[in-house]
Amino acid sequence: MAGAFPLGELHFFVRYTLGEYTSFMWQHGGYLIRRRRIRWPASLFLRLKSTLGAAVNFLMMGRGRRTYEFTIDEHGIVRTSGGVTLIDWDDVSAVRTYSRGFMMVLKRGTLPIPFRCLSEAQEAVMRQLAAARHELSVR
Repeated sequence: MAGAFPLGELHFFVRYTLGEYTSFMWQHGGYLIRRRRIRWPASLFLRLKSTLGAAVNFLMMGRGRRTYEFTIDEHGIVRTSGGVTLIDWDDVSAVRTYSRGFMMVLKRGTLPIPFRCLSEAQEAVMRQLAAARHELSVR
């Protein structure tokens, strides 16, 4: 993964809003449903249910009150907010691009990264990373 980080590392802070978070989950849920070829009306029901579940989880876990600090480099992802979460690149299945930012798809869960939290240079690096992860998944 070292080639995907020409700037060394990415370091940024994220404080999610409910609307932003549910937008990520709505789009990601749509992707998962299309991938599984689930049709109307079940697709709409599942998308609404998963997005509503994510919104409730967001509120119950107090995610809007926390500021998350991210460091992403060739070794993996470090997320800090009270505690430290270390994510190895082997645990990252994909990096998807949605209307509000990037979604790092993990073996267990997701990490949304809004565009608004990244500089232009960091966004370019994330786009390279998304392309590199896509290329790896196609092989």
